[in-house]
Amino acid sequence: MTASSSRTWVKPAVIGAAVLAIAGIGFAAFSQQQQAPDVTFISIDGQKISSHDLRGKVVMINFWATSCATCVKEMPQMVETYNKFKQDGLEFVAVAMSYDPPNYVLNYTETRKLPFKVALDSGGDLAKQFGDVNMTPTTFVIGKDGKILKRYLGEPDFAALHALLQKSLKS
Repeated sequence: MTASSSRTWVKPAVIGAAVLAIAGIGFAAFSQQQQAPDVTFISIDGQKISSHDLRGKVVMINFWATSCATCVKEMPQMVETYNKFKQDGLEFVAVAMSYDPPNYVLNYTETRKLPFKVALDSGGDLAKQFGDVNMTPTTFVIGKDGKILKRYLGEPDFAALHALLQKSLKS
């Protein structure tokens, strides 16, 4: 074997090892679920909802805005999802972004008869604590142990979301 042919053989082996190492790191990071932050939501009717009080339940947190076309489009399916799983113990908090005028949020909530808790993130603190959420909609599914099971950017695949909720609520 010549020096040039041994170098040719080494390169794919080195590249392959690097790819496996990166994949392993990615898998390890992906398999370690992140703990949801400890926060207190203030609902539009003034009720305090502590994430600590939600432990032991499967929770959906949906960051949205009345000015977000995708949020408005997905909201009927969010309502349907909540209504489908609430009897199994699903909790749902829709968090209006800090730039959303509270009177718009209140009007939207009342006219659409949203059946779940709606909170205001008036200072933007909740969005920061959930990893600097700035894209709406962003939805988190949190397991009974308080760990984030899934983060959806944009409208979720509702069939996959329902399958995840069904599995999580049964465990």
